[in-house]
Amino acid sequence: MTAPAGALPPPRTRAPDPAANFYVRSLVRSQLRLAVSVALGFVVVLVGMALLLALWPDIHGLRLFTVPLPWIALGIGVYPLLVVTAVLFNRAAARNEARYREIARQ
Repeated sequence: MTAPAGALPPPRTRAPDPAANFYVRSLVRSQLRLAVSVALGFVVVLVGMALLLALWPDIHGLRLFTVPLPWIALGIGVYPLLVVTAVLFNRAAARNEARYREIARQ
């Protein structure tokens, strides 16, 4: 059995709070700034590593277990960098949100 149409009370809406809007926009800006800075840092390190390998031709002769060192650096070395970047980003984002929640409680 269902209730007739219109039997539900209208949803409660609160008046927009300018302070709450300000803090939400501030949180979004800080999270965006964090994401852009982490992404740019990751790209700079990755491009720097690729440039170092491309501009230093002697490194192509180095081998580790018959695998060229540039392959190891780019193939295996990138994943720990990615994990560290993700962990740092996650911690910083959680700190931003904790600050927002602390301000929102007041």
